[in-house]
Amino acid sequence: MTVTANTNPENAVIATSERGFDEGVDFIRAVVNEDMRTGKYKGQVVTRFPPEPNGYPHIGHAKSICLNFGIARDYGGICNLRMDDTNPATEDEEYVRALQDAVHWLGFEYGDHMYYASDYFEQLYQFAEQLILDGKAYVDSLNEEEIRTYRGTVKEAGRPSPYRERSVAENLDLFRRMRGGEFPDGAHVLRAKGNMASANMKLRDPLLYRIRHASHYRTGDAWPIYPMYDFAHPLSDAIEGVTHSVCTLEFENNREIYDWLCDNLLEEPRPQQYEFARLNLDYTVMSKRKLLQLVQEKHVRGWDDPRLPTIAGLQRRGVTPEAIRDFCERIGVSKANSRVDLALLDHCIRDNLNTLAPRVMCVLRPLKVVITNYPEGQREELDASFWPRDVPKEGSRPVPFTREIYIEQDDFMEQPPKGFHRLLPGGEVRLRYGYIIKCEEVIKDSTGQVVELRCTYDPSTKGAAPADGRKVKGTIHWVSASAGVGVEIRLYDRLFTVPNPDEVDEGKSFVDYINQASLTVLQGVIEPSVANAQPEERFQFERQGYFVADRVESKPGALVFNRIVELRDSWAKSSQGDEPTAGKAEAPTGRNGKVDKAESAKGEIAKSSEGGKQSKSEARDKIRAQEPALAARLQSYQTELGLGFEDADVLSGDLGLAAFYEAALATHPNAQTVANWTRNEVLRDLKDNDVSSLPFDGTTLGKLVALVDNNTITAAAGKEVFAHLLVDGGDPATIVAQKGLQQVSDPAQLQPIIAQVIAANSAKAAQYRSGKTGLLGFFVGQAMRESGGKANPQLLQDLVRAALDE
Repeated sequence: MTVTANTNPENAVIATSERGFDEGVDFIRAVVNEDMRTGKYKGQVVTRFPPEPNGYPHIGHAKSICLNFGIARDYGGICNLRMDDTNPATEDEEYVRALQDAVHWLGFEYGDHMYYASDYFEQLYQFAEQLILDGKAYVDSLNEEEIRTYRGTVKEAGRPSPYRERSVAENLDLFRRMRGGEFPDGAHVLRAKGNMASANMKLRDPLLYRIRHASHYRTGDAWPIYPMYDFAHPLSDAIEGVTHSVCTLEFENNREIYDWLCDNLLEEPRPQQYEFARLNLDYTVMSKRKLLQLVQEKHVRGWDDPRLPTIAGLQRRGVTPEAIRDFCERIGVSKANSRVDLALLDHCIRDNLNTLAPRVMCVLRPLKVVITNYPEGQREELDASFWPRDVPKEGSRPVPFTREIYIEQDDFMEQPPKGFHRLLPGGEVRLRYGYIIKCEEVIKDSTGQVVELRCTYDPSTKGAAPADGRKVKGTIHWVSASAGVGVEIRLYDRLFTVPNPDEVDEGKSFVDYINQASLTVLQGVIEPSVANAQPEERFQFERQGYFVADRVESKPGALVFNRIVELRDSWAKSSQGDEPTAGKAEAPTGRNGKVDKAESAKGEIAKSSEGGKQSKSEARDKIRAQEPALAARLQSYQTELGLGFEDADVLSGDLGLAAFYEAALATHPNAQTVANWTRNEVLRDLKDNDVSSLPFDGTTLGKLVALVDNNTITAAAGKEVFAHLLVDGGDPATIVAQKGLQQVSDPAQLQPIIAQVIAANSAKAAQYRSGKTGLLGFFVGQAMRESGGKANPQLLQDLVRAALDE
């Protein structure tokens, strides 16, 4: 049985001459460009987004949605939305709807191209029978443990199953009886006849079908057998006419199964699989299993909890789809796994909301102020703009001013530290849009807590400086006590206290690192112009952050606001000498212990337009405005080298740094890897100094990066060499030889280390063997450390997995 691509001339892409295919693009689009040039798919581009409907989609899915639908958009093709619903035990129609909603919310449409793998169960079954008839698949009666044993290890080839040579007739009979529901779960599986000696263990007779007596949410009890993902995935692509099948890196080893099935069942041109790095975001988890655990154990308030990275959570938090698309574009598409600083996402959100959210005043923690010389019963309306001067929008609202107002508790201190420019006993401060007031008296309750301030106001200072020339440095927001509207405020913070909750200490779970202060609920007072705010309406609360009226619980008369994002990054700003706020994390540090100004380059935070400091990115923009050569580099680094904006922005902000980077690139032409080393290592130690102060040049860095990329040394060893270069300079290859840093690729040297690590962590080994396979990374990391960072990473991972599976 063979199929050909389901091509449609009506979806032909724009001609090459119109698209300018010589422009720099990411590596996947580069593949598409080449296929267009050669006419491989006759001008067709068909991609697909194929999630399993076993949980709510998250921001990692957003990256995949933007990539797959974006490629289809860019090339005039189509992108299918396909539910990979081959596991009835975990899937549900609720998750299907959530996935559909996510695609629509992000601004993409699939039209009539909504499919289900379950639509193809009959076709997939016929493909399986074809493999049996061709002598390329067989029914295996080994149990799960026996299959694992027969598969062998990374050191030893697998053994053929004793059932591998069943006749075609016997295999066909058994498989049809499996379909008929005659056998219990686990009695038989269908396996491909792969290569039991393959270095890729996934090719050692991979499983194609298993028996599972479970009701499917679409097909009910019609099928007692279900195809494995590796079988359904390529064949569903082929049935739909997919040309470019894009998935994440964890499926890289599965590609050989994909190709084997396509080669044995399909005609050319057939779909091709390509892998890109998945999104790993700091201070959160992306595993749907872990997200489900958070929901089921009620650590959060459901799939749409604003602390979760789910699309539903981001929606309820008030994030816009434009901000998410911008974020996905900035992080780019690469083949290297990495973690993304959450500050970059926050920056994209702020950047988007700056021109969308009108400014209003809301007091989150009210402190009553009585203006004793303001007439009782008097009320005046002060004109207040909705927009700052740098936003090209107009509009204002009247803000009631009365004898009694509320200010923030934090805006008053009896014994303030040096540099405190707000209200204090006997001190003055300006009320936003209004007058200057002076604190004359402090009222406390029986416990000594400040409950009220008695102040006077200067009537001559309405929108004007004091006539006597005295200086008042501070300006604070406020709300009329009688005209203000009560409102519930929910302050959401990072859900975890550590950047990577997937890496946990011995005996702990990721839930042990949940930030207990991730939600703070306050009862505040907001100005009356917001009294009729509608659900999902967004505002900037001046000096506080961006907020949204909760889409579920907020309504006029009972307002509930969620904080979308702060005006500045409170988790890093303590290191810059700013005022302290709740929920700070340590700022990144360099090797000398000082604040690392380069490590957070991906998360460069533009300061608020309301009087904040200039960001580094803004400073670089000013430099480029005066230096055309740098402005040209910002563009060429993106279009010609394929770098993301953040990398291009940093590397094109200084002529010396740009020349250093280009010299490294001339030695080792891998634009992204060299960019990573330049930003993460060179700038980390350079601080505010010029690259000319380094004891080595860009050519030397290029040589070092080449040693890492060609697997002469590991990345860890590369950093050790780099540390040596920082002190004494020199030649990287010579340093490697002198220090004996060559990569260890001999299994005999690594196996004793692995055995020692497993023995020292026996409890974790037991957890891994009971199903917590996510612990593999922990063991690999421990073994890598014990090897002095010299072990070949891929070999080490294979050996660790094999040792744990024994």
